[in-house]
Amino acid sequence: MPAKIYYDQDADLSLLKNKTVAILGYGSQGHAHAQNLRDSGISVVVAELPGTANYQLALSHGFQPLSTEEAVRRGDIVTILIPDEVQPDVFRTQIRPNLSPGKLIICSHGFNYHYGQFDIPPGVAIALVAPKGPGHLLRSEFVRGAGVPCLIAVGENATEETFRIALAYAKGIGGTRAGVIETTFAEETETDLFGEQVVLCGGVSALVKAAFEVLVEAGYQPELAYFECMHELKLIVDLFYQGGLSYMRYSVSNTAEYGDYTRGPRIITQETKKEMWKILEEIRSGQFAKEWILENKANAPSFKAMRRREKEHPIEEVGRRLRKMMSWIDAKEV
Repeated sequence: MPAKIYYDQDADLSLLKNKTVAILGYGSQGHAHAQNLRDSGISVVVAELPGTANYQLALSHGFQPLSTEEAVRRGDIVTILIPDEVQPDVFRTQIRPNLSPGKLIICSHGFNYHYGQFDIPPGVAIALVAPKGPGHLLRSEFVRGAGVPCLIAVGENATEETFRIALAYAKGIGGTRAGVIETTFAEETETDLFGEQVVLCGGVSALVKAAFEVLVEAGYQPELAYFECMHELKLIVDLFYQGGLSYMRYSVSNTAEYGDYTRGPRIITQETKKEMWKILEEIRSGQFAKEWILENKANAPSFKAMRRREKEHPIEEVGRRLRKMMSWIDAKEV
């Protein structure tokens, strides 16, 4: 069944007239939501921690950042755009005590609501407006008169009016210019986690590292292994991005296309798909969420150890050296 998609003509921005939107967090998404809504004629207040780079950024953009508590009290709509792992404590100690009936919470990711980390008080509704792109793209597309597609869903205590207000919010950040797809908190959260773990971050990272290791272990120069297994991946992903698998296959050599058809299924096998199903079940059941929540309650020791270990992988050292040879890359160091 095709997705239900909403556009500019389906959303009424006047529903946000005489309302104040409180943006909690002025990071990647927060700066874009706040500026786009303000440019759409909506009253916006921002919450950010004094002394941080994001606090200074908000000041430079003409906002006077407030405490979280004050922003929540002022906002008719409260948009939570702080990191997933800190949201539960902030919600419990700073957001919930300052909520009153009639307010609407908006999230850009459903993780904490879907997995029961938000205790929504009576009379307060919650909705999801999730841009399918980073904040800098959401902002730059808005400025040039375009938009980034968004997902929309409603949760606890929601009414038809809640949905219409959330859709107006999506219009305010530019989403209805491109299209806003109706979904549920569960679907957005579970597909997002699955994509991150199986393909976008986990799957791709593991594939790149394993291929690099095989070539180096076989005696090939690590510099060549880096180029073939990591650097050139961008060329292929850009082709995916522009026209899908077919355009990529049209654009590469016949030799590469034949290798794709005949060798790819030997890498991603039925056993791989079985593991993907296992990961999906861990997401659906809440097992992954429980693991991540407990990890953060313990100050993330395993997470920090894995982060340190991964930074020391040979592919990282080789990459740092090679990127210095390529002046067209805006090379980054963490």
